[in-house]
Amino acid sequence: MCAATAGYRGRQVTIVDMGKKAGRKILISGGGRCNFTNENASPENYLCQNPHFVKSALSRYTQQDFIELVDRHGLNYHHKTLGQLFCDESAQDIVDILQTECEWAGVETKLRNEVLAVEKNDNGYLVKTTEQNFQCESLVIASGGLTMPKLGATSIGYKIAQQFGLEIHPTMAALVPLTLHDHDKKRFEGLSGISLPTIVSSEDGTEFRENILFTHRGLSGPAILQISSFWRAGQAVTINLLPDHNLNDEIEQGRKEYGQKSLKNTLAQLMPKRFIEAMIAANEIPDKTLGQLSHSEIKALHDYIHNWTIKPNGTEGYRTAEVTLGGVDTDELSSKTFEAKKAPGLYFIGEVIDVTGWLGGYNFQFAWSSGWACGQTV
Repeated sequence: MCAATAGYRGRQVTIVDMGKKAGRKILISGGGRCNFTNENASPENYLCQNPHFVKSALSRYTQQDFIELVDRHGLNYHHKTLGQLFCDESAQDIVDILQTECEWAGVETKLRNEVLAVEKNDNGYLVKTTEQNFQCESLVIASGGLTMPKLGATSIGYKIAQQFGLEIHPTMAALVPLTLHDHDKKRFEGLSGISLPTIVSSEDGTEFRENILFTHRGLSGPAILQISSFWRAGQAVTINLLPDHNLNDEIEQGRKEYGQKSLKNTLAQLMPKRFIEAMIAANEIPDKTLGQLSHSEIKALHDYIHNWTIKPNGTEGYRTAEVTLGGVDTDELSSKTFEAKKAPGLYFIGEVIDVTGWLGGYNFQFAWSSGWACGQTV
């Protein structure tokens, strides 16, 4: 995005990429369909030490601007829940659009070129790679974060920032499944594959209403991925397992109408049966009829189901994370141009900086917005 934007301004632009093919993270995103933006993208959907930083770029190049771009290229796409837009066919379509834009803008792309060193000199920056050296007036670091190292993710962006004296906020895996302690894994080992609608809350009060998914390692699903950006080691997460019901009222009503019905069968009408059976086996839920339940047991059950609290062991890490939290301190950069204040001519855009979007196309939108904003200046 940055290269094409700069190329259209008449700048001579070269993209240096160590990968065998362009846009590898785009290609695997969204299950291969690429959730390329979100219709609801706004500054509130981003985590950043300076929450105002994202406002300029997002307002100058909006999700509608990117939608208009893909429309011009005839992309077929569809709307999913919560404003998400996905390709009908393949994520390759998004890569093709961006590469076509670069070709039209006269951009040269150098693949299989690993950057070995960056040096400042009187004419700008010298970039040394495994294939050749490049001298440039402007150098843009769009190297992404640490997620998915198998795709070639490295810490080179952070190293270059540190080389030129920029502060780096600690990095960690985000939008990532949570793992459980061994004792919890044993309790839930038969639940892998079960999904249910929930509201998941972190200790700081942030909450997301989406599905969770039990896995053989722990918890995943959209709500868990979302909350992982706010969760910290040692903290618990609280999950409302029945967000559309009031369990206290439903059980009291059931006691009046069919008191001999088992609690197990009653709950199995509202939630996956395997989950209820696991909770009963773990003595978390009483194995009684509705009529046998005391008022205190009903209240305790209500609190348990609507405020199910579990303390994760950790996350699955960068291997499966979708993004990296933290990165280059945004106070070191211009929010308008993304130029480093301490190093004129050096720019940082996208995931390498301390901006992390929610799940659902927000991170791609910041990539497009920051790329466009930077491309207007370099």
